[in-house]
Amino acid sequence: MKERSKSSSASNLPLILDIDDFKGDFSFDALFGNLVNELLPAFQEEEADTADGHGIGGTDVLPNGHIRAPSGATKFPQGLSAPLFPEVDALLSLFEDSCRELVDLRKQIDGKLYNLKKEVSTQDAKHRKTLTELEKGVDGLFDSFARLDSRISSVGQTAAKIGDHLQSADAQRETASQTIELIKYLMEFNSSLGDLMELSPLFSDDSRVAEAASIAQKLRSFAGEDIARAVPSVVGSVTASRVLEVAVANLQEYCNELENRLLARFDAASQRRELSTMSECAKILSQFNRGTSAMQHYVATRPMFIDVEVMNSDTRLVLGSQGSQASPSNVARGLSSLYKEITDTIRKEAATIMAVFPSPNDVMSILVQRVLEQRVTTLLDKLLLKPSLVNPPPIEEGGLLLYLRMLAVAYEKTQELARDLRAVGCGDLDVEGLTECLFSVHKDEYPEHEQASLRQLYQAKLEELRAESQKVSESSGTIGRSKGASVASSHQPISIAVVTEFVRWNEEAISRCTSFSSQPATLAANVKSVFTCLLDQVSQYITDGLEWARDSLIEAAALRERFVLGTIVSRRVAAAAASAAEAAAAAGESSFRSFMVAVQRCGSSVAIVQQYFANSISRLLLPVDGAYAASCEEMATAMSSAEGAAYKGLQQCIETVMAEVERLLSAEQKATDYCSPDDGMAPDHRPTNACTRVVAYLSRVLEAAFTALEGLNKQAFLTELGNRLHKGLLVHWQKFTFNPRGIRTLFSRQGIMHQLMSQMLECRPLI
Repeated sequence: MKERSKSSSASNLPLILDIDDFKGDFSFDALFGNLVNELLPAFQEEEADTADGHGIGGTDVLPNGHIRAPSGATKFPQGLSAPLFPEVDALLSLFEDSCRELVDLRKQIDGKLYNLKKEVSTQDAKHRKTLTELEKGVDGLFDSFARLDSRISSVGQTAAKIGDHLQSADAQRETASQTIELIKYLMEFNSSLGDLMELSPLFSDDSRVAEAASIAQKLRSFAGEDIARAVPSVVGSVTASRVLEVAVANLQEYCNELENRLLARFDAASQRRELSTMSECAKILSQFNRGTSAMQHYVATRPMFIDVEVMNSDTRLVLGSQGSQASPSNVARGLSSLYKEITDTIRKEAATIMAVFPSPNDVMSILVQRVLEQRVTTLLDKLLLKPSLVNPPPIEEGGLLLYLRMLAVAYEKTQELARDLRAVGCGDLDVEGLTECLFSVHKDEYPEHEQASLRQLYQAKLEELRAESQKVSESSGTIGRSKGASVASSHQPISIAVVTEFVRWNEEAISRCTSFSSQPATLAANVKSVFTCLLDQVSQYITDGLEWARDSLIEAAALRERFVLGTIVSRRVAAAAASAAEAAAAAGESSFRSFMVAVQRCGSSVAIVQQYFANSISRLLLPVDGAYAASCEEMATAMSSAEGAAYKGLQQCIETVMAEVERLLSAEQKATDYCSPDDGMAPDHRPTNACTRVVAYLSRVLEAAFTALEGLNKQAFLTELGNRLHKGLLVHWQKFTFNPRGIRTLFSRQGIMHQLMSQMLECRPLI
């Protein structure tokens, strides 16, 4: 906006507003200030002067801008009062001029906008036309590119086919060139058999051995596959066959000579530890049968396979000095030391093999296989001499158990050797399977040897017990019971320690079954057969022990029958018979106690077997269907014979008790003990001597029964004994009186008898 003169003469001139004033950061406040600031400063100065309180001369300025004069001031005439806002007319004129200018500016702007719109429309039409033409050009360009791409693809395929044909032609040309070269070399071998003096320098130059070996192998392949098809068309089939035979024979002779020469050079380098020369020879020899001869030759020349002293030292280390009896512990230590030495040796050889041979894994396979098949097998053959099952070695020399323990130790240590060799490296060799094969001849008949060993141990233990019993009998000056010494030596009392020893043998055998049997079905079958041996042994042992205890009951019964007297005997004979009857009664009571002890030990033995089955056997049988149930049935069947012997013996115990009670009552009881007093006095409730002795006897035998029996066996025995006592006492008392009051009188004050009867039988008083 142009400046306006401050003079009064310029107040009527119009304002000139520039369009540029509205561009950029336009602000209405700034525009308005620029318009009015030329007119308002004078008024603002006057307002500042009157702003001190109430204006000039003590007047007040009203809120509407008018000045209020004080009440006591001199009033001016009405027509002479000063205007309150003298710039209002100038501002009004200014605003009117500004509006006119703004209207003109708007018209100018509208005209320019109209012109711009027309120009934009024209340019847009031109642009759209240009775009349409460009799209048509681009479409044509895309069509050109598509045709070019198709052409390029066609040319590329043609070029690829030409390249393939060229490559095939080049390969055929190369093959033909090589074939011609091979035919030339092969013709050099077409001389008299064994005459190879006219060969090219290639086949005799030591510096070109690798090339000669390669050519020789190609010639052998060529002669075996191609020459038979190529030559007949030239010289005829008969001539070709004859030429081929001579050439192939000479070529084979040369290959053998070259291979031997390389092996000799390899051996010389091996003795000097020249690994580079060894590696070079091994690389060349790998062209002959993939280097098998070099690998086998290297392994065969190792000292541990050709030095006899190595084999002897192995035997001494494991088996000890010649003629001494080797123990499993010593063998285990010897095998550990030997196998560690073998592993260390193979580890050292592995370092050389890795540095020399192009296929070290194949060499390691051959080396480890040779170690297992020669060195380890030779030692195992000396260590594991399979004993005969018909004539087993005596128990004093270790018996079959020594062989089984040696087998278990050797198998365990050899398995550890296989794992160590696998860690060192043995290529693709199945070292674990090969180790199993070393023991296959022993594992095939292992179950039979294990069962035979358990039977041998059992028989040896029985012989030992018989010998001990014989010594005890001889030291006591007796020859056994009435049946003689043979009875004493055939049956023995049951011992928990012996049964525990049976279980320990079986547990050791089961551990060997677990080691030797990898398949669950095989393991279950072997475990079942071994456990069956334990069942047979325990069943036979405790049955014999119960029968031995029953023999004493039978002998005591025979003694009682011997001293039963008739009704008419002399007093002296009766006294002697009574003394003998007391001795027979003491023997019967002792036999009763002995049988109860045997029954108790029998139950403990069965419990030991059952616990062993639950803890160790069942988990090995469960993976196989039906194996667990079958073993449980076998266990019940095996113990049935012992149960039968125990039942018979308990019945004999009851007979012994009844016989002794009957004897005591018959010897001590009097008919007058049951009679009521005739004088009217109160009956005597004191126990008789017979009652006291019967109660004391029952207390002793029942104490042994309570200790030995438990559960249902205890309940059944005491119930049976109680019923028998009840019936027997009734029969005895009815001989003397039919007064039920006498029976109640007999037992009314026997507290211990009442306690015993209430514990073992239902004692109902007669009414």
